[in-house]
Amino acid sequence: MLGRRSHTVTLFEQEAREAGDDPERDFFHWHRPRIPQAVQPHSFLAPVRTVLRAEAPDVYADLLARGAREYHDFDWFDEHPPHLDGDEDLVTLRTRRIVLEAALAAAVRREGAVDVRRGCRVDALDFAFGEGGPARVTGVRVGARTYRADLVVDAAGRRSPVPAWVSAAGCRPPVVDSHRAGIAYLCRWYRLRAGGPRDPGRVKTGSASPFALAGVFPSDNDTFALHLVLSTGDPTRGALTDPAVFEAAARRFPAAAAWLGLDPEPRSPVLAMAGLDNRWTSFADEDGPVVTGLVNAGDSLIHTNPTLGHGVALGLRAAQHLAARADEIAADPTGYHTWTAQNLRPWFDAQVTADRANEQRLADSSPPSPDRRAAAVAACAFDDPVVMRARAQVRHLVRPASEAYATDEVDRHVTAWLAAHPDFDPRHDGPTREQWDALIPG
Repeated sequence: MLGRRSHTVTLFEQEAREAGDDPERDFFHWHRPRIPQAVQPHSFLAPVRTVLRAEAPDVYADLLARGAREYHDFDWFDEHPPHLDGDEDLVTLRTRRIVLEAALAAAVRREGAVDVRRGCRVDALDFAFGEGGPARVTGVRVGARTYRADLVVDAAGRRSPVPAWVSAAGCRPPVVDSHRAGIAYLCRWYRLRAGGPRDPGRVKTGSASPFALAGVFPSDNDTFALHLVLSTGDPTRGALTDPAVFEAAARRFPAAAAWLGLDPEPRSPVLAMAGLDNRWTSFADEDGPVVTGLVNAGDSLIHTNPTLGHGVALGLRAAQHLAARADEIAADPTGYHTWTAQNLRPWFDAQVTADRANEQRLADSSPPSPDRRAAAVAACAFDDPVVMRARAQVRHLVRPASEAYATDEVDRHVTAWLAAHPDFDPRHDGPTREQWDALIPG
């Protein structure tokens, strides 16, 4: 985005290898210990599509050509409801992360204004100190060489060393708000067999038990992933890395059972991920920027536990804003910090709140009965397009839940749905604890 606005960009990437034209090789055989989420399932939310179509339509076309698929939330219904403004953007992009990486890498190679230094790790920042204001970052150091820059963008991810460098230089420390998510993920990848069944029928992609969640991620090129989510303290977590135990547990959830019923070919071992934080890192405190000439984006700025799938969407929103205002931000980053706090921080806070509730529920051996009306909102969405629209707006970062579900129209439709379903019981559709524990070898 910066290169296409005539900025000269030098990109330092410590990984020597880049995603290429063979997603099967890259996805299943590229060991990437610094990026455990790279092999976990993804569903890219509407901002990914809207930002790419606005900024890099060639990249978006390349994604589709590589097998990524669009799914509109209204595709659940036989017919879409009458169109309202904004409905056209409620689209998920179904693909593995490696496909997005490959399309972006190919575009960067074509961008003459961008110089990519692969296998090149930045060792330090260069600072200039003056009177009466914060220090300014004037470049980066790689080995014995210093590269000057009007603006340095920290996109080094959730383990970025940059905040520590800023503090060590004598600047006021960056503001870090971190919350450990006591949630563990296990997933396994499959491919639909050539000539075999391909349609699981009308089945939701998610199922739940009081202590575990299960989901299906349809993806590119006939691949899909099954995943299980449970508390990091669950004593059965280790046993689920056995493929046979994983599949036996997954078959207890309607969503996973429907896709396993297609007799797919397993394509991976069971892949585990845990030890995640929700972390917000800002180079501004209540007195303003702690440093100038430096901003952060992507997971360096906002890293969220992936249950809601916000990461890439929020990263691209920040990138778009930064690219459009790079000169202004290079002169004074105050506006960028204000924008991120107003437009990205609320979604971080929502993730923290959701994770606390999920962590407590998954870890509770005797959880309370689900709230009937809250459960009805979730169930009603799959029968009622009005409620599905509200659900999609929340999911795709269009409106917060407090706004989307609080309208009189949504309230009327949920009330009518409950009246039409007097026997509605908000029980989970997954296994009981006894059924689950019986699957685990003694």
